[in-house]
Amino acid sequence: MKKRSFVATLALTALLTACGKNDAPKPAAEAPAPAPVAAAATKLVVGLDDNFPPMGFRDEKNEIVGFDIDMAREAAKRAGIEVEFKPIDWNAKEAELLGKRVDALWNGLTILEERKEKILFTDPYMVNKQIIIVKAGSPIKAKADMAGKIVGAQEGSSAVTAMEKDKELHAQFKETKLFGDNIAALMDVEAGRLDVVVVDEVVGRYLVSKKPDNYVVLADDFGTEDYGVGFRKDDEATRNKINDVLAEMKKDGKAEEIAKKWFGADVIKH
Repeated sequence: MKKRSFVATLALTALLTACGKNDAPKPAAEAPAPAPVAAAATKLVVGLDDNFPPMGFRDEKNEIVGFDIDMAREAAKRAGIEVEFKPIDWNAKEAELLGKRVDALWNGLTILEERKEKILFTDPYMVNKQIIIVKAGSPIKAKADMAGKIVGAQEGSSAVTAMEKDKELHAQFKETKLFGDNIAALMDVEAGRLDVVVVDEVVGRYLVSKKPDNYVVLADDFGTEDYGVGFRKDDEATRNKINDVLAEMKKDGKAEEIAKKWFGADVIKH
């Protein structure tokens, strides 16, 4: 080997050695461990308005009964979950759920886009409308006739949301009165203190059927909506379990059986 070549070889070797010290491969960073998946609950505290017949209400023995009560009991039984029903202020339902004072909202809860921001819903299990009820003999025959009238609805209900969406008509109401429950609103219609009440169809028609000569349901309405069961966003496992059971109840006819018991018809959304 020539001297010049030997020197060049030494220089290259030194350079490679130096680079090797600085560029030694670093150990690969460990991937973060996946977050633990929360298990489904073993007990479900269901929040409801206990004056919302026929979805959930107290019977003559002061026991909580209703369509949603039967649906929840059957679903919980199939899912192997203990269920407890807890009456709440329906206007504060989201606070009750997010504050973990209840685990689910199951009482004619309408699926709304704004509610989806805080609530995790099951698939819809029932279709509902926001109907308009007036006193028998009322001059109000159509939705447009509500202009200049005192209109009532349950506070915190989707009836309020539905009316507010019809901005032009809503702005023409003389007054919007909010009630703790629909029964009180209908009593005010009957007494003449209220001109109109807007209410969930399943509830309104049930209440009207108790006094069919006192009220009229208008042909117009404030739109169709879906009912679902609401859970906290971090309780996906329980939601999924109940969702699967509800699908099973629709498929095997149990949901239809419960519907016919309370409504005399299959009102389930299949």
